[in-house]
Amino acid sequence: MIVRERISLTIDKNVLAAVDATVDGNKVRNRSHAMEVLLSKALGNKRVKRAFILAGGKGTRLRPITYEIPKPMVPIHGKPLLQHTVELLKKYDIRDIIISIGFLGEKIQEYFGNGSKFGVKISYVKEDEPLGTAGPLKIAKPLLEDAHFVMINGDNLFNIDLFDMISTHFENGAVATIALTSVSDPTKFGVAQLKGRKILKFIEKPKLEEAPSNLINAGVYLFSPKIFDYLPENKKNIMIETEVFPKLLEKGEFYGYVMEGQWLPAGTPEEYEKAIQEWRDIE
Repeated sequence: MIVRERISLTIDKNVLAAVDATVDGNKVRNRSHAMEVLLSKALGNKRVKRAFILAGGKGTRLRPITYEIPKPMVPIHGKPLLQHTVELLKKYDIRDIIISIGFLGEKIQEYFGNGSKFGVKISYVKEDEPLGTAGPLKIAKPLLEDAHFVMINGDNLFNIDLFDMISTHFENGAVATIALTSVSDPTKFGVAQLKGRKILKFIEKPKLEEAPSNLINAGVYLFSPKIFDYLPENKKNIMIETEVFPKLLEKGEFYGYVMEGQWLPAGTPEEYEKAIQEWRDIE
């Protein structure tokens, strides 16, 4: 529950005009909310400092390319896909990064090292066997359980306003917030039904007639340390979509953030070609 306090401010008229210009009646409801949003964005990078990147998959759908290089290392505009993600996190001053590696993970380590040449700090956890979409999170618990953190899929391209997502996450007092994006065919993805910001239903890869919306899981997550309470205790291989999300839904702790930036998957040859053609590098 968020507790708000009323305050009085004396502020330059030109600054106030700039604040008022951010009010759109939708995402920013009024002047008071605008002040809160702007302050939250300014302070957001101080509230989330750590990220966990999932980069351990075999990338079987992208073979033969991924016989020799891990999927997160396929090149997009002259740099590995994973480097685009690292640069996104750095842009939002999230510089403490843990990468979960598995298949050909040594090539990721060789390229990124400790992260210093990219202006970040990188450490690694290793999947000796495939652990699903939440099993690696369990391995990384000692590195993540003391603060809110970002978890992000290492095989997609994102241009997302992480400050805004972080602000929304804290405003909701959420245990879990996932980024959502709209697609024409949601049947290949996890699909969410929203009421306001709260997720009421989540279906993994539904039939078209069963899809509750066109809003799909974009693969960017914000978690509080309480997320570890939702992981099964006696399992290694854990699927977050079918084993964790239902528990969050049951407790009313599951929120969505509809992103406005670019999102491009690169999991198949067709998606990879499209990503190369359409991706706009983050400035």
